[in-house]
Amino acid sequence: MSSPHDAQEQVNWHWRNTTRPMRFFSMDSRAALPYLILLPYARPISLAFCVISTIIFVILEKHGLTFPSALRALRHTMVGEKRYALARIRRRRMRDLG
Repeated sequence: MSSPHDAQEQVNWHWRNTTRPMRFFSMDSRAALPYLILLPYARPISLAFCVISTIIFVILEKHGLTFPSALRALRHTMVGEKRYALARIRRRRMRDLG
């Protein structure tokens, strides 16, 4: 027999899955965003773009990268390791006042 505590826990099970990413045909649903381009602009080149982007994100997910972490890795590759808080023009320079 289940106790009243177990019944209360079963009522709250749905809260456990609220932070999990939504899935669309076994991939992260955010990786399917290029298909929104395909709806208003249905051309062979946009279909190719959608298929290629889906293949890329499926491969990245097989290697353990989620959609947001793949975008962060791409940004890291493009920008590099040093990311300054201020633009180069606005950074203060050292001056010798003596």
